Amino acid sequence: MSSFKGNQAQKHRLSVFPKGPLEIPSPTEADWPKDDEKDFVFKDLDQELDSLPQPYRMINKLVNHLFNRSWEIIEERDGLREVEKNWIVPAIYNPVAEIRLDKMPGGMAVSHDYLFIGGPKGFSIYNLHNCKRVYVLEKFKADVISIWATDLGNDVLIVPIDEMGIVRLFYLCKDSLYLIKAINEVDDASKQSTCVKMEISQNGDYAAFLFQGAGDVWLEVYKLPKEIWIKEVEHPQLTLNQKKKAKQLQLNTPDPAVTESIETSSGPSVSPNSVQDLNISFRSDFKLSLPVFVMKIKPPKSIAGTTFKSPLEVFAKVEDYVGLGSGQNHFIKDVQWEQHMEIFYASYKKHLEGEWEEEPLSMATFHFFYTKSLTTMPMDVKSSSGTACVLGIHWNGHHNFFLYSLMNKAQKDKTEYENVWPCAAPIVMSQISSFSSYLALVCEDGVLILWDLAEGFLFGVLALPEGCFCQSVHFLRFFLVHDGHNVYPDYPVKCEVMCVVLCTDASLHLVTASGTQGPTSRVLVERPGMHMEEAICAVAPVPALPGMVLIFSRNHSVTLMDVAKAEILCAFSATACCQQALPWKPLFAVSPHHPYFLLHGALPHGQTTSADDPKNTTDSVFYFNFEDYLLLKDISKKCTISPMAVHFSQMLPVEKRCEQILQRSFQIAKTQMKGREQWSRLRKYSNMLHKELLKK
Repeated sequence: MSSFKGNQAQKHRLSVFPKGPLEIPSPTEADWPKDDEKDFVFKDLDQELDSLPQPYRMINKLVNHLFNRSWEIIEERDGLREVEKNWIVPAIYNPVAEIRLDKMPGGMAVSHDYLFIGGPKGFSIYNLHNCKRVYVLEKFKADVISIWATDLGNDVLIVPIDEMGIVRLFYLCKDSLYLIKAINEVDDASKQSTCVKMEISQNGDYAAFLFQGAGDVWLEVYKLPKEIWIKEVEHPQLTLNQKKKAKQLQLNTPDPAVTESIETSSGPSVSPNSVQDLNISFRSDFKLSLPVFVMKIKPPKSIAGTTFKSPLEVFAKVEDYVGLGSGQNHFIKDVQWEQHMEIFYASYKKHLEGEWEEEPLSMATFHFFYTKSLTTMPMDVKSSSGTACVLGIHWNGHHNFFLYSLMNKAQKDKTEYENVWPCAAPIVMSQISSFSSYLALVCEDGVLILWDLAEGFLFGVLALPEGCFCQSVHFLRFFLVHDGHNVYPDYPVKCEVMCVVLCTDASLHLVTASGTQGPTSRVLVERPGMHMEEAICAVAPVPALPGMVLIFSRNHSVTLMDVAKAEILCAFSATACCQQALPWKPLFAVSPHHPYFLLHGALPHGQTTSADDPKNTTDSVFYFNFEDYLLLKDISKKCTISPMAVHFSQMLPVEKRCEQILQRSFQIAKTQMKGREQWSRLRKYSNMLHKELLKK
């Protein structure tokens, strides 16, 4: 086709004419003159067209442009048809069940065998074995916009946030639901703070809430007495008597916005392993122990001038060396700071002229860590394994990642960070793996930093491709490829990290690191060239399937990818999702322990009503169980492998591993003692010099 197009264009543009006047040839061929290339001249017909008067010249150019553009579209479509012939259409699976809702859900969360959906003036609880609603609570003052659920052994901690920014703690134990406390609810609406972000430790020991109010922002951390809650719900009468006799601290009063509303589920269970239908009741007459306030953290202050007159005075009055040289603790005199500001405004005056925009409130990202070696712990403080002991936090626009100890906080008058990790560029994103074994820090310049917190060393630094900036990071549980299948080792694996990185250009990358080997990146999905509706908008790992991630695209398609082979295994069809308008922000929940995920979609009534009318739409939550699909059933049931079946070369003998841990602990202790001794000697020497100067 392309050659035909070129010949046509050349024939259109060039014509051959003989030199001199044209003559009528003789009827006899022998008398015909012989053709000579010198006797012919080539003339460009465009020159004649350019000489045409307007508007004919413009019409001719428009027709030529339309012809060329049409030909390009034809060639592009032919190329796509050739590519589509080689495509392998994945298997498409329909949802196993559907939950009809009356309104757009305000967040979803899964825990154990329950689904929690935020809704109008409260939330609902569904049994995932039969997709029946077992309880509804809908007497809040405002609609719920987000909801979290965390496993506490056999019980569940439920944390909804409503439109007014009020966050509440609920405790679900067997067939009883308890309101623990509304954390930030006040009687005076003008003093009401808003919860904009929250985080709960993996074992439910601590909870952190980021609040905004009165032009300020701060972080509050609470310790959750989950062991006491278990005892209180097991022996409620004994607990009530003890509280009356001991006259302990006042408990929180019942939330006037919460009333009891029970709906009993009906219908047989669809699974032989399903739990019995429960009649959940709200226990407003019984109050559990309140969370214990641990600390309040505010954004780091801007660098300001100091009243210290000399460096000797600084060393004499500063008691702690933590943070010095990290970019956080600077001691600059007021005069020097004023001179610096004057030089800055004089240099960039033309760029600074005009109205100043109000600086937005700083936002924070925070995580709970379980590694004690990140900070210096007092010798008399003991904490059980698996309990969060450190809080890590970074604020928008700042280079530093701060670490706060959660141990023995009651003895301190003010909150101070125990350690700080400075970065070369502002931190824009952070993510941790399960039980905080690994940490990923993403900087503003597109650099990804990977830390092994359990072993205490840096995996390395990885620069994303030019023009790519990180949109999200998700850690994958380490897996092996054995006999063509992805499997989880059933033995502990250390110093091995895998994560998928979704970039702002919709490309997807797999980042891996092993031991002392630096991190490497491999492209799983290229950036879409022309069809941006196929771009990826969200990614979610599937813990029940080794090496698998769910990919949500802008065209409302949901696919399952094997990252080891970088290929799509199957797709999940939810016809309701395609009725939603672009851009699509998928609302979904993936179970961390069971092989299923849930996806929200809005479907017009009867499949015939226009989706543009929100009054005629029905919201649904679609339930996908991987074990109900033949392709994924075996992967879900046979997802682990023993060390006898495959040799793992990175495994070390027990003696060697214990020796390395012992040497590492000795080195950490020596480093901490050396820093304290040097700081103590420096302070003594500074005091001596300062006294000598005063005598003079």
